[in-house]
Amino acid sequence: NQTLDVVNVAIGQEAETAFRTEGWWTIGANRCVNVIQEPLVNRYIYVFANDVFGQPILNGSTRMCIGSKRFLIDGTTACWERGHTIAPFYEVDTQAVERWTLFLQQPITN
Repeated sequence: NQTLDVVNVAIGQEAETAFRTEGWWTIGANRCVNVIQEPLVNRYIYVFANDVFGQPILNGSTRMCIGSKRFLIDGTTACWERGHTIAPFYEVDTQAVERWTLFLQQPITN
């Protein structure tokens, strides 16, 4: 986390039978956290991050489910019907390596 803020991070990735989202990891300013402990098995990992005020730090165009508190959600459809919220995750191409580091940076504002 190379921002000046504490951020909350959620990840999404393909699991056994469906996409799975998981969160939240709270990461302090200028801190590093190993979110995925085991070697990566998916080429694409999806990340959504916001600051403690709910402002986006990293988002994208892949819509997946998140929870308001710590969560583990299987599937990316019918989020609202299942009591979850929809968030726009950013797709990260890890190039199929076993370890990947993603640096969160302060969003550029005009």
